[in-house]
Amino acid sequence: MKDREIHVAVRILRREAPKWQTPVVTLIAEASDSPFKVLISCILSLRTQDSTTAQASRRLFALADSPENMVRLSAKKIEQVIFPVGFYRTKAKTILEICRNLNENYRGRVPDEIDELIKFKGVGRKTANLVVTLGYNKPGICVDTHVHRISNRWGYIKTSTPEKTEAALRQKLPKQYWIEYNDLLVSFGQQLCRPISPLCSQCPVAKYCSQIGVTVKR
Repeated sequence: MKDREIHVAVRILRREAPKWQTPVVTLIAEASDSPFKVLISCILSLRTQDSTTAQASRRLFALADSPENMVRLSAKKIEQVIFPVGFYRTKAKTILEICRNLNENYRGRVPDEIDELIKFKGVGRKTANLVVTLGYNKPGICVDTHVHRISNRWGYIKTSTPEKTEAALRQKLPKQYWIEYNDLLVSFGQQLCRPISPLCSQCPVAKYCSQIGVTVKR
């Protein structure tokens, strides 16, 4: 994909995106306008299907929708409520630790800076970028497996890790696309541009894709 073609690709994906399933954390952000809920739902979503994350988040936030209320729950109670998300026992402890930290050091407010967010246990750059973009509508580039794979498959960048992909996109991707880039590519990656045997025959941006690393396609 040539540099100028990214503008066309984004416009096409914007047009197609309503046909695809919106990532659950985005739906939670749109419904709640709460950086705290974005942060906690991100933690729940790791290694977990969106449908499971949605149900677990709904149950948990019905009991506690702020750091102040969350710390009143025991780890055991949180475990019961968020099960069967992946690593639910570890995530229950992480959620409590994050909430204690927020209450003790941030007056219960989720930080809006990536460098501050990654100080929290269990919060990596992917989660921090989602909180900043979805929770505060500030520029950031969230790089998950879909963003990393597709950006390289297109030939738009050439990187070996998600961390390097974020750095490369920050240098190359026009800033007006930063916030929406993750949502567009996650939905696109789940529906068409899959890790194995992507549906290239149905791809609306196939003409701009270099198909780097694609050996089998449909």
